Amino acid sequence: MDSRRTWTLTIFLFVVGDAVATQTRGPLLRSFQSSFGVSEALLGLVAPAGTIGFVVAILGVGFVTGRIDLRWTLLAGALATGLALFAMSVAPIYVLFLIALVGQGAAAGAFRGGDRPILSHLFPARRGRVFSLYALAWAIGAVAGPLAVTAVLAVADWRVTYALLGLWFLPLVAVLWRLDLPESASNERTLSLSELRRLLGRPSIFGATSAMTLIGAIEGIVFTWLPYYASTLIARDLANALLSVYLLAYIPGRMANTWLIDRTRYLPLALALTVLSIPTLAVAFAGISGPALFAAVFVAGLCVSGLFPTVLSYGVDAEPEYSGPINALTTGGTYLGIALAPPIVGWLAERAGVQTAMYLTVALTVGLLVVTAATWAVAGHPEGT
Repeated sequence: MDSRRTWTLTIFLFVVGDAVATQTRGPLLRSFQSSFGVSEALLGLVAPAGTIGFVVAILGVGFVTGRIDLRWTLLAGALATGLALFAMSVAPIYVLFLIALVGQGAAAGAFRGGDRPILSHLFPARRGRVFSLYALAWAIGAVAGPLAVTAVLAVADWRVTYALLGLWFLPLVAVLWRLDLPESASNERTLSLSELRRLLGRPSIFGATSAMTLIGAIEGIVFTWLPYYASTLIARDLANALLSVYLLAYIPGRMANTWLIDRTRYLPLALALTVLSIPTLAVAFAGISGPALFAAVFVAGLCVSGLFPTVLSYGVDAEPEYSGPINALTTGGTYLGIALAPPIVGWLAERAGVQTAMYLTVALTVGLLVVTAATWAVAGHPEGT
């Protein structure tokens, strides 16, 4: 296997493991509540704790990708991710668990601040397709997360989940230790302060970052609260399985997106997906149960799944020589949304009920429609995107 394929496989395997870790949080909320004795409002801190470190790290790495050794950055990120997961598995109190979760997010953010810039330069002619495959790898790991929780809880304590996940990253550390970075992956331009201001002032970059923040908010609510919401309607095991059904839809959705993204422009595709997502989310959180709930959630996942890779590709293609900073801005925006929206749902759930709170996803999707349409009207398709 040549170096380019080895790098791609290693990055994809990290993303799979990171997605599994992320998607264990929602199904384990009740386990955290039972073990640590915390309220719904405090449970809402799980999402921001897992993402605040991620956002800071991905922004920090992304803005200096032209100055740092990306191989060592990814190596340190993979090692620290594994160690943080081991720390989460043994945390005796909720505060320490949250601190370890912040560390795990920061380590993953450092890795993912450098991985897409590497892929961007390894595959400059197929950037959109590779980013969509990257998102597909994430979806495969995300589907496995709730299933892994169900399997572990059937035979052991929830802490075993994180101990096993820590082991996943050790072989990746060994591979990165011996792997050299191809010359073609070092074409990132150094970002100056004036260039950063210029990037932030471009409507295409500002619009992509704003859209990604809203996408992150929508996904963060579903990832964190869907099992909890569903447990008010169906048995807990089925509620955890419902998140797997939602995430399972990401696999065919992103496979289709990988095909579509080479054949249509990014913003019309994103607009079409957004329009379809609004009614599907409204139906999914209308209080239905039984097979209808599973069907509605699957269709919602199918529609939402293509938004992230499509908008990300639009932003990076606007100025590919600054793929690191743009990846940092857009992905950081996504995880900022993931961090901020779930606590709002927790606050709303205590006052108006979790079903009413889940309708925040619909409002955010309407906002995404407005932002995407405005970006298309103002910025159009820079660099031929």
